[in-house]
Amino acid sequence: MDLICGLLQLVIYAFIVWIILSYIVAFGRLPWGHPVRKVYDAMSSVINPVLEPIRRVMPGVRLGGMSLDLSPLVLFFGIEIVRSIIC
Repeated sequence: MDLICGLLQLVIYAFIVWIILSYIVAFGRLPWGHPVRKVYDAMSSVINPVLEPIRRVMPGVRLGGMSLDLSPLVLFFGIEIVRSIIC
């Protein structure tokens, strides 16, 4: 059980890092070869397939001319609920 709890905690930390990196990449105007962008792209290749089913069920919330993607928030709370039940 401790191993599963530890892995879920690691997933939460990786998820938070991915969210922070997404803001850095979006607003930092990093060149394509920048190491931060490479880490973000690698993490996105793992996290985006997990988020896609959530995005199909729950599309982004329209806010004027932009859309707010709430799927990361749903995934985060889902992992936290699983953690509270298991751990």
